[in-house]
Amino acid sequence: MSSEHEASANGPRGPLAEDATARAPAAAERDGGPRPTEPGPPDARSAGAIDRRSFLMTLGAAAAAATIGTGRAAAETPGSEEDPYAMLVDTTRCVGCRTCEASCAEANGLPPPDMMDDAVFQKVRNPSETQFTVVNRFQTSKGEVFVKRQCMHCRKPACAAACLTRAMLKTTSGPVVWRENKCMGCRFCMVSCPFDRLAFEYHSAVPRIRKCTMCAARLKDGGKPACAENCPAEAIVFGRRSALLEEARRRILAEPDNYVHQIYGEQEVGGTSWLYLASVPFDQLGFRTDLGETPYPKLTEGFLYAVPVIFATVPALLLAINRATRPAAEPVVPETRHEHPETEALARA
Repeated sequence: MSSEHEASANGPRGPLAEDATARAPAAAERDGGPRPTEPGPPDARSAGAIDRRSFLMTLGAAAAAATIGTGRAAAETPGSEEDPYAMLVDTTRCVGCRTCEASCAEANGLPPPDMMDDAVFQKVRNPSETQFTVVNRFQTSKGEVFVKRQCMHCRKPACAAACLTRAMLKTTSGPVVWRENKCMGCRFCMVSCPFDRLAFEYHSAVPRIRKCTMCAARLKDGGKPACAENCPAEAIVFGRRSALLEEARRRILAEPDNYVHQIYGEQEVGGTSWLYLASVPFDQLGFRTDLGETPYPKLTEGFLYAVPVIFATVPALLLAINRATRPAAEPVVPETRHEHPETEALARA
């Protein structure tokens, strides 16, 4: 009995029943009742899960790109030899003869300085495009002191770090050299130098950066820098940096009353290849004493390494947030056409 009832309830219906079923949706729509269900948007929880998955995948790709960029930046950072060549200048021995100026000019093909002109000591000079090194005279608490000036050849040079084309290069042997064939003339190296020791040929049709090279070509051939080789008072000593630091400390210990207990260039801006001894505080000799011990490139290292991370992650993060917070799409309702009765009659005819 129950199976017969199920058969009558679920079995095939007659034509009248089918006609009533077909007319029911139209009647419901005409009476303002519920319309047939349309396929709706996916479940909100399911959509949220998809967005979260996309969010995490996007961030993962961004993190991988950032890691690759940072690794490349670190790998391309040039290093330097642990114990480069250096120069030790003992200002207590310098007599202001300016032989170093003449030797430098001859070695580099520069105009020879006027050695008889003592008027040059009336003002403090910096190296220029025609003189890679100069000697200045200072009146100090212990009398007259002469000091040689030139590029300091920093161990971590700011000029080389600022150079966009690597025209300014820190060599593994110690000297910082400028390569003409790579320079584009931006002069960022001049702005970044904490000692203001770079010169520029402003009046030349093809201007160049001019600076002391620590006679890099002579070092390559096994020679010494011209100034150290020709100093008659032996105020300039050439050698490995570690050996020169030991010699400087030995002199200070041997004559503690004759020297301030500091080696200028040992720690300044991460250390330089030109080291100085003096009998008076270095600020009396025109040296900058406000530079600190951190290499200048280190001050911007975090920012520069962060650039690829920012460019890789920020756009991806914004895109992922946009996808995760985007509202669900509104269901598309098919447009209902209402035709005039006469048109319908003509269509049926």
